[in-house]
Amino acid sequence: MSYTIQLFSIKTKEKQQSADDDSFFDREENLVPLTEEQITGLKERLSKYEYELVREDDAGLHFSHPDEDFGTALLTGKGLYFNAGLSESSVFEVGMTASEFTDTREFAKYDPQNDGWEEF
Repeated sequence: MSYTIQLFSIKTKEKQQSADDDSFFDREENLVPLTEEQITGLKERLSKYEYELVREDDAGLHFSHPDEDFGTALLTGKGLYFNAGLSESSVFEVGMTASEFTDTREFAKYDPQNDGWEEF
C-alpha cells in the first residue's frame, strides 16, 4: 500500500469544484491537460529535488528518489502523482514536496486521503 498525493493544474481544481460531482476524478477526461511548458517545468523541478527518471511508458514518466522517504512520482499529461510509503516520515516528505510545487500558483495539491484540496 502507499499514500498518494496528486498535483493538478489550477484549472482542474476550478473545474472539479464547480462540477459538484463525487466521481469527478473517476473520469480522466475531466482533468485539464498540462501545457508542454508545465510538463517541462515539472520535469526540471523533479530533477532539482533529486528525482531521477527511471522509465517512460504509456502511463507517463516514472521517477524515483534515492531517499525512499521521498517516494516515487509519475508525471502524466494531466497531473503529477506522488506515491509515499506508509511511514509517517515518507507521508510528510512527499506532502511537503507536493506543497512546494504549488508555489507558482499554476498547480494545486489534491490529497484524497486528507480532505482533498490543500488550501492556504
